[in-house]
Formats: sequence, C-alpha cells, structure tokens
Amino acid sequence: MKSYILAIDAGTTSSRAIIFDKKGTKIATAQQEFQQYFPQNGWVEHDAEEIWNTQLKVIKEVVQKANTSLEEIAAIGITNQRETTVVWNKKTGVPVSKAIVWQDRRTSATCETLKQEGKADLFVQKTGLVLDAYFSGTKIKWILDQSSELRQQAEEGDLAFGTIDSWLIYKLTAGSKHITDVTNASRTLLFNIHELKWDNELMTLLDVPEKMMPEVVSSSEIVAHTDTAVLGAAIPISGIAGDQQSALFGQLCWNEGEVKNTYGTGCFCIMNTGTKAVQSKNKMLTTIAWKIGDQVEYAIEGSIFVAGALVQWLRDQLRLIDSAPEVEALASSVADNGGVTFIPALTGLGAPYWNPNATGAIIGLTRGTTDAHIARAALEAIALRSMEIIVEMQKDAGVEFSSLKVDGGASNNNLLMQIQADLLNAEVVRPKETETTAMGAAFLAGLAVGFWSSKDEIKTMWQEDKIFHPSADNDAKKIIEMWNNRIEKVH
Repeated sequence: MKSYILAIDAGTTSSRAIIFDKKGTKIATAQQEFQQYFPQNGWVEHDAEEIWNTQLKVIKEVVQKANTSLEEIAAIGITNQRETTVVWNKKTGVPVSKAIVWQDRRTSATCETLKQEGKADLFVQKTGLVLDAYFSGTKIKWILDQSSELRQQAEEGDLAFGTIDSWLIYKLTAGSKHITDVTNASRTLLFNIHELKWDNELMTLLDVPEKMMPEVVSSSEIVAHTDTAVLGAAIPISGIAGDQQSALFGQLCWNEGEVKNTYGTGCFCIMNTGTKAVQSKNKMLTTIAWKIGDQVEYAIEGSIFVAGALVQWLRDQLRLIDSAPEVEALASSVADNGGVTFIPALTGLGAPYWNPNATGAIIGLTRGTTDAHIARAALEAIALRSMEIIVEMQKDAGVEFSSLKVDGGASNNNLLMQIQADLLNAEVVRPKETETTAMGAAFLAGLAVGFWSSKDEIKTMWQEDKIFHPSADNDAKKIIEMWNNRIEKVH
C-alpha cells in the first residue's frame, strides 16, 4: 500500500502542494506565489504558464521535503480558485491570452445587457447562479470577441477552455486529458446543474462553442494519470473540487444543513442541502457540492466581500494596529462596543443586499469612543455579516443547524469566534487542521483509490481544536438590534 496522498491547492495568489499520510496528518507543504496583473481598473489577470510552472515546482519540492518519492504517492487531489478562465490552443498547448481571474469585472456590461434582455432568471433556473462577471462564461466570450481568428479557431474545435483544474490536468497529462469536475463546471454559467450537462441555450446566448468545453467528471474517481515524461511517474488523479466545495468536504459537512464558513479576505459560507438543489429566494448561489459515484449533492453559498480585509484596513489605513493578530487584544481590552457599529461596506454590500454602491460607515461615535471600541465593532461586523447570510440560508433550505464549522486565517481569532457563537446562538467549531481546502481534495482522491476505505474511516481523523459555546450573558440581542437599525442608513 502506498503511503501518501498529494493535494494540489491552486489558489488565487499562490500555488501550493501538501502531502497527507494515512492518518490525515499533514507531512509537508510547499508554496510559491505568482504574479497578479492589473492591466486596467477592475481587470485582474494571471499567467497560466506561470501557474503551471510554479505548481510543478512545488510538487517536486513537497516530495523532497516529505523525504519520500513519487512512487509512494497513491493519488493526487486537485482543488482550485474556481471561476478563473484559461483558453488555450489544442495543437500547441499554449494559452491564447492571460487567464482572466474570478475577481475581474470587465464583463459587467455583458451581464447588464443580458439582464436587460430578461435572461437573468433563465441563468438562475439552469445554473443556480446570478448573472455576474464573477463567473467564467462571460470571460470566455470576452476572450473570443477579441479577434475573429480566435473565434474561428474556437468554432473549428482548435481551442480549449478550462478553469485552473482543467489547465493543470491538461499539463500533468501532457495534453491527453481535457476534463473538469461538476463543482467547477457549476461555476461557469454554462452548465445545467439539474441535467448535469453543458447547456446549448446558454452557450448560444454567450457565443461559446461547445467544442471548447471539457468533459465533465465526478469529484471522486480516477479520471487520469500523470504523464511519466512530465512528472516522472504515472500517478492517478482521482479527486477534483473547487476550493469552497473542497473545504466543505474537508470539514466533513456531509449532511444536509451542515455549514462551514471560511474567514479569509472575505467570507465564503456554504451549506450542504443534500440531494436537492435549493433555489435561493435571497440571491444566494445554488451550486454543486460534489458528485461521488452516481450521487450528486448540492449546496447554497453566500459570499461576504470584506472580512479579514476589514482588519487589514484598520492596520493599513487607520493604523490602529501594527499587525492583524493584534486586533484581538485591542478589541478584548473593552467589555463591549461602546455603542459603536461598523458597517463594513468597503467594496459594496453582497448578499442579501446586493448593493455594489453601498459604502462603509462607523456609527455611534462619542467623546468616549476609543480605538478598542472601533476594533471590537469591526470584529462584530464580520460576525454580523456572516450571521445574516447564515440566517438567509437557513430560510432557503428550511433547515436549522446546530453548529458552524470554521476555517481560514481569521478563524484563529478567539474573540471573533466567540462573538460569532453568541450572535448565532449556536456552537462554532474550529478544527485542529485548518488546511481544510487541501484536505477535502485529498479525501476525495483517497476515497477513489481505496487509500481510505470509507467516509467513516475519514471521520475518525477529523479533530476539533476548540468549540465556542454561546455565553450566557452576551449582548447579542442589543448588537443585532443596533445593526439592523443602522445598516438601513447605508444600503
């Protein structure tokens, strides 16, 4: 029996590779950042070749760090930034342009036109997504619209589209496999999440030829082997999932109503809704959680644009703190927020408000307000926005959950996690291993090759670090009341 699983975590700012052993323990990690390109206001690009080169480098580095060999790797799992779009020439294997990143807003006008034509509901019904520049479909259209020659090549079947998982698999297999999994396909605006196929009507609306599209596979099955000429060994690729779905799986949120929230630059909250695709009435996204065997499971997802970024703002713009972790001590130095509410709309407000023009505010300042009150109100703002999304999700799903699983950098802030438990009146559970995104990909890959015999075996490996219980004498009611009154003034 081989000893390890290799997880590839292809993020937005760096390429990472992590090796896990049979007990789910992280043995070694390698990471390399790659360049972010901002050619115009609202545009964000990556160099797909650089992503590939850095990913290949960290794969080799992590094997060396783990003091093992490729022959000891049982399988590879891949998780990735989801909507980032690569188009390449099938004959040469070379990208036709820079990759357009999920954060890029250049196709907003295309989305507005489609909304004015009354197409928004069609996309929601078929894909579960709101019409937005965030997703891949309009990005592909934009690339092809740049030249009649590119469009002709696409029509003739000479171009391939892929999200980052597709691109890496194409390179790892020396061009022999052009595939993606259902979770990544479900983020394109082109995939019917109910029929599990590329949708002709949507592809026609966005002028994207079906010949470009990858074959769609399950999230946990052997779908390819690495080419020995590329990697030096033929290793099965047997797990693929977009980063948020992978974190949901890695957090063991396998039952209907289970929720995880990732506290990063923003917050990504995702709830398992089981085998039914729940259409949100509150502009949340309906998405595929994963497909294992013949069973597809769905999820509802909500995004908060500003979470950890709010703490960075306190550090860089207001200079209240010198480093992000200091915010906890500062906020803990006061018993409450001193009547201050922080509305964190630094880049508009996402769900459930969807007001891109909303701006931030600090309300309730008096002569007695200190930097500590502002810091505490900022942490409360992150927890309040998360609470709002979770409450809407529960309404959509008709499920009330008992605990929230958390991960991401800001989940290490104990005060923030306690505030979250108080506001939700539910347990907040932080795992020992916060590499849940990579773990999810590893679990999916390992299950497919029998490295782990079952989900039950995996359950024995997941360990909690700390459970935050709602405190008996908390101010939650008062904080929520103030928030509800004051956010009205902003949005």
